[in-house]
Amino acid sequence: MCQLLGMNCNTPTDVTFSFTGFAQRAGHTGDHCDGWGIAFFEDKGVRHFVDHQRAVDSPVADLIRRYPIKSCNVISHIRKATQGAVSLQNCHPFVRELWGRYWVFAHNGDLKDFRPRLHGSFHPVGSTDSEHAFCWIMQELAKSHADVPSIGELTLTLRELAAHIAPHGTFNFLLSNGQALWAHASTHLYYIERHYPFAQAHLADEDVRVDFSTQTSPTDRVAVIVTAPLTRNEIWQPFGNQELKVFVDGAVYAEAGTALPPDSAAR
Repeated sequence: MCQLLGMNCNTPTDVTFSFTGFAQRAGHTGDHCDGWGIAFFEDKGVRHFVDHQRAVDSPVADLIRRYPIKSCNVISHIRKATQGAVSLQNCHPFVRELWGRYWVFAHNGDLKDFRPRLHGSFHPVGSTDSEHAFCWIMQELAKSHADVPSIGELTLTLRELAAHIAPHGTFNFLLSNGQALWAHASTHLYYIERHYPFAQAHLADEDVRVDFSTQTSPTDRVAVIVTAPLTRNEIWQPFGNQELKVFVDGAVYAEAGTALPPDSAAR
């Protein structure tokens, strides 16, 4: 199946170190060779790059490895196709607009017999189960809330929607609107929170090290979410089965199902 990479932080940060290791799984240390993509939020805007080539060969991926685009929310995906042809329109992450904000979604898994009717403004361009599920989530969010709700309200709604989809197969996903990053696991997903005092990290997929203490300030916080741990010398926390976590400002904000205060507005 596919692999996911997400980053959430409290100050704009580049993802070049993590992406360098992640991209190796698209042909060198893994066989996720059917396209890739990445999206960076910048305020309300999104830089969105997709390519149906392998990430290890793609000139666009080489740009991402070399160009330190800084963002507080990043979602990346490398594809091993289960449904839909190897084509540009089937590359994750997918992007849609709702309530005047962009939403970015990437999925790892295979959903069987999940093609609910789409009768709103959201329809897939490609032929994947993933994009259909994303359109349905956007449709149901629009039906459930008249305007952008708080992070707590969104979390409760997304928990219900994920529980509706998950019985149809493997449903690991990352979702962001630039205000928070939601991550749901039905099989494999891990995360790490990096904060002061920062240390050195060594990639698992390539012989590359970085000393974060030389590139950060004491107030920085960075959370990285990935299908399989990216580094060999750090402790990554596994998600539980069917667990939804929310990341804000580089840290876990709330567990799925937690009753959050009504004033915990989306920022």
